[in-house]
Amino acid sequence: MIVACLDLEGVLVPEIWIAFAEKTGIEKLRLTTRDIPDYNKLMQGRLDILNENNLTLSDIQEVIKGVSPFPGAKEFLAWLKSEFQVIILSDSFNQFAGPLMAQLDYPTLFCHDLIIGEAGKIKDFQLRIPDAKTKAVKALQGLNFKVIAAGDSYNDTGMLKQANAGILFRAPNNVIKEFPQFPVTLDYDGFKKLFIETAKKL
Repeated sequence: MIVACLDLEGVLVPEIWIAFAEKTGIEKLRLTTRDIPDYNKLMQGRLDILNENNLTLSDIQEVIKGVSPFPGAKEFLAWLKSEFQVIILSDSFNQFAGPLMAQLDYPTLFCHDLIIGEAGKIKDFQLRIPDAKTKAVKALQGLNFKVIAAGDSYNDTGMLKQANAGILFRAPNNVIKEFPQFPVTLDYDGFKKLFIETAKKL
């Protein structure tokens, strides 16, 4: 049996931090794992910016209410669930992902948690485990599943390498250039075809 493991932001929905950067006008919040491979460093920088600007969880959640899945994402995910077992492996947080999961008909999601302090300020973040995406794929393989993993950023490449097969979806040129072993697609029709072709080879 094959399990499809997908990243969330950049694959099915827009990057939440970029949407928040556009709302607040804070350019440094536009940085993602496409730009900074070290997730801990990236998140610590984000928390520092939030504190400096007195921004809270509710400010971010208000922006998330206006975020919708990419056109075609919901239909693609419905098709994928009809063909494979599907798990979303995300470095996002439960406090962000809830409204987005509702719009995607509640797929299974493995992600992290934020630690919230007084007045809704984000004090810290708690990773479920370090390199959770890669370890989730490895655990599934330990249960005798074959895994096709797909993502768009540096923080996805560990799970893509661990998986039986990996796919890059709308990845930036720097990631594509650094990881030429993975096929690339830019739209959901191509994504669907790559999943079908890849599954036949496993």
